[in-house]
Amino acid sequence: MVYPGFNAIIQKCIQDNWDRDALSDYGAQTFRYKDVARIIEKLHIILEASGVEHGDKVAICGRNTSRWGIAFLATLSYGAVAVPILHEFHPEQIHDIVNHSDAKLLFVGDQIWPLLDVEKMPGLEGVFANSSDEYRILHARTEKVRYARENLNRLFGEKFPMNFRARDLNYYMDTSEEMAVLNYTSGTTSNSKGVMIPYRALWSNVEFAHSVYDNHVKPGDNVVSILPTAHMYGMAFEFLYEMTRGAHVTFLGKTPSPTVLLKAFADLKPKVVIAVPLLIEKIVRKAIFPKIKAPAIQLALMTPLLRDRIKLNIRRKMQKSFGDNFFEIIVGGAAMNQDIEIFLKGIGFNYTIGYGATECAPIICYSPWNQYKQGSCGKAAPRMEVRIDSRDPQHVPGEILVRGMNVMLGYYKNEEATAKTLDREGWYHTGDLGIMDSEGFVFIKGRSKNMLLGANGQNIYPEEIEDKLSSLPYVSECVVIQKDEKLYGLVYADPDDVKKGGLNAQQLVQQMETNRLEVNKIVPIYARIHAIKLMPEEFEKTPKKSIKRYKYTNYPVEG
Repeated sequence: MVYPGFNAIIQKCIQDNWDRDALSDYGAQTFRYKDVARIIEKLHIILEASGVEHGDKVAICGRNTSRWGIAFLATLSYGAVAVPILHEFHPEQIHDIVNHSDAKLLFVGDQIWPLLDVEKMPGLEGVFANSSDEYRILHARTEKVRYARENLNRLFGEKFPMNFRARDLNYYMDTSEEMAVLNYTSGTTSNSKGVMIPYRALWSNVEFAHSVYDNHVKPGDNVVSILPTAHMYGMAFEFLYEMTRGAHVTFLGKTPSPTVLLKAFADLKPKVVIAVPLLIEKIVRKAIFPKIKAPAIQLALMTPLLRDRIKLNIRRKMQKSFGDNFFEIIVGGAAMNQDIEIFLKGIGFNYTIGYGATECAPIICYSPWNQYKQGSCGKAAPRMEVRIDSRDPQHVPGEILVRGMNVMLGYYKNEEATAKTLDREGWYHTGDLGIMDSEGFVFIKGRSKNMLLGANGQNIYPEEIEDKLSSLPYVSECVVIQKDEKLYGLVYADPDDVKKGGLNAQQLVQQMETNRLEVNKIVPIYARIHAIKLMPEEFEKTPKKSIKRYKYTNYPVEG
């Protein structure tokens, strides 16, 4: 397959959409494509004058903002390797990633910088503010770095003495196997590893998005960036695709609570919505379920004519909640609760669930909403192969193995982890367990690292138990763990829901015991929960809102 060059595609899109809006910070400033181009060229001057060479690492850490995106594009189009760092990471994690990645420069958000200690990042030559005042210098270890920023406008004027024009763009032309991004996983089962993403994987993911979106998303259309752009899911489908399509990305820039999101959707009416299950589940549970559980509605749902009309009204309300202008909602990052998915499928809502991994930048499986099979995560994406490592892939879960253009080069400075994950035939071992039906739809059963063993060697998939438990009253979040061959449910109950239900502490404990008995009626004997432990606060999560399970494996369950 001929590789056209990722940076070349970005450059052409900027030239073709020169006067269109490109990036906005919600409720604040907007940059047109020509503004993005001008700032990228200024950053190229800073990188060059600072002594950054092709292949050097440039770290970017901060909330989603337009300037975050511009710094990212400038790094790639200069020929350096971008190291996006999730701003939710603990300061010590950020220090470790900067050091492990060998980053030469750091672009950092104003909220993060005061928490960092530059003395703990001795390899950094310079730190720049990724904020509204054009990347002011925060720290310089060399005179080169200080000179680069202090003389930026003069150097820019010398390079472009006349008005900056589209033909002035001069991007680094990349090769397919060259590393573009060094992305550190957020990790639900272990600590972060540096995933080496090649340009071919970025191109393949963006090309996939073109094949799915282009009939619906046109140049100038709006897309709202909800997910962290430092994570491959948000980066690929809420930012990079749009920057190769001429679309207009608005960064939310704040915690995506349902209230904030619903307002943004109403204001911007995005053409596509990328989401994680937790967001959809919260909206359905808080805004839809209470209304349809009213006795009058339940009675009406038993009448065929009224049932269809009610379902149509619910679907229209759901669509309106997301701006009423999208062609589908693509859900990924974690499993969807079965009750929520049955409800969405039942009302004919235009959603689909995909499957991916940072190591695949990220897409592995997808099917459009009108072909999607309930409970699955779609079929293998273009340029990807998927197989199940099982004696009976249709019925017996096995590890999901994938191979293709989206797969990483390996883990940075970690040959042992690379060898365990990428085999000699190029198959990436995902660590996920699943089955595949005769049509090629993949159904995920859980993480191999999460799988528990019953007393007689039975395989127990905690995610399946959690799915049932989370559908019961007052269970906002839950994790199932094993202690001495017994299973325990760790449950967080939303205080607002408990208060609304009028329960005191003792009644809540009694409700959890009722929930435990209900779950045990519908799971195998070896998968029954011995006890439920109420958690004092929400579970710690990754930025894509998956629970960091490994942190609760040894949680005390007595007392």
